[in-house]
Amino acid sequence: MKAIDLVPHIAAVDSLKRYGRIQRVVGLLLESQGPQSSIGDVCWIHPSTQGKGQPILAEVVGFQNENVMLMPYKSVQEISPGSLVEATGSALQVRVGEGLVGRVLDALGHPMDEKLLPKGLVGVPTDAAPPNPLTRPPIHEPIGVGVRAIDSLLTVGKGQRVGIFAGSGVGKSTLLGMIAKKTTADINVIALIGERGREIREFIERDLGEEGRKRTIVVAATSDQPALMRIKGAYTATSIAEYFRAKGYNVMFMMDSVTRVAMAQREVGLAVGEPPATKGYTPSVFAMLPKLLERTGTSHQGSITAFYTVLVDGDDLNEPITDAVRGILDGHIVLDRDLANQGHFPAIQILKSVSRLMPHLVSAEHVKAANRFRELYSTYKQSEDLIQIGAYKRGSSKDVDEAVQRYPDLIRYLKQETFETGSFAEHVASIQHLLREGERV
Repeated sequence: MKAIDLVPHIAAVDSLKRYGRIQRVVGLLLESQGPQSSIGDVCWIHPSTQGKGQPILAEVVGFQNENVMLMPYKSVQEISPGSLVEATGSALQVRVGEGLVGRVLDALGHPMDEKLLPKGLVGVPTDAAPPNPLTRPPIHEPIGVGVRAIDSLLTVGKGQRVGIFAGSGVGKSTLLGMIAKKTTADINVIALIGERGREIREFIERDLGEEGRKRTIVVAATSDQPALMRIKGAYTATSIAEYFRAKGYNVMFMMDSVTRVAMAQREVGLAVGEPPATKGYTPSVFAMLPKLLERTGTSHQGSITAFYTVLVDGDDLNEPITDAVRGILDGHIVLDRDLANQGHFPAIQILKSVSRLMPHLVSAEHVKAANRFRELYSTYKQSEDLIQIGAYKRGSSKDVDEAVQRYPDLIRYLKQETFETGSFAEHVASIQHLLREGERV
């Protein structure tokens, strides 16, 4: 490039650094006089003590009069009035590439094992707009997840977004680990948001295992971290998945849990002065959810098939976050506490679960077999109380008689140990075989 060609580029460079100073700290918020910045920009806050402490990264979350309201990504014990605030002029970016596969990252994309990041990574912004709806190819191909009940009764397509709704301790994490190990997707990206510190390593070693980890990137933000870190964990993981989708991969994306992301957003909203709306959740929560969840799905390059777990408060499937997420996603899988207490794993309540795209993804024979399975299961459940107390007399109903006879086979089919394997085709063949055998009896 000729020297004269550099002139317009040099002229376009902003050589000024912009600074402000901390005025006060209120709860989660830092209030600063300056610097000039925009919502979503990150700033460095320099501790007042000379030569002591590292600069702290914070994000601009609002303005009050002429002051900038910041929220830090970590604790702020070293910050005091007068601390210098340095604007970066840009939003948060994380470094992404194939070298991250098998690694565990924090919410800012830093490795949690304290080893250096590999070379060849590129920076991508954590916040991005969902794709244009008209650029999304239709979902027409099923993807195997390795779980018999899902493949055969709740078939998921490449690029579909599904919610897993359950209370605490019902087996969400174990189910996610099972999917990560057995799915036919090219790569897994897993976001663990708001988990207990001890659960991160347990999930990686016990649920994910060596088999799953070798093609998985994990992003973790534990419950003890600031609310902004928990939100950014979700955005960072989504950005990583988008990067691989743009490279042509079929990505399996899992987030556990979207409820804790919503709770973190509520903390931020209340801190900046938003009014609590539905059951204490601020309006920004319900604005954030579709923006985040709509980023996954199909593109012309690849696909992101997403599973979002939703922590159902008190097993209430109509609480605000559950209801909002269910309306955004393309299907929902409900895990039942009563089934879990009976040792039934995965504890999927098939009568309350649905895949909205299944009829468009599989053959008519598969749909017929799945509907017949549900019909038998539902018939038994409707008469279960009478059957259990001995009030039902055999011969009273031909349909109930058949359901009673077939019920043990249905339950055995729905149960699956974590080590059991099977392809999508095998699971489809198995449900058709099960029902054909029943017709012969």
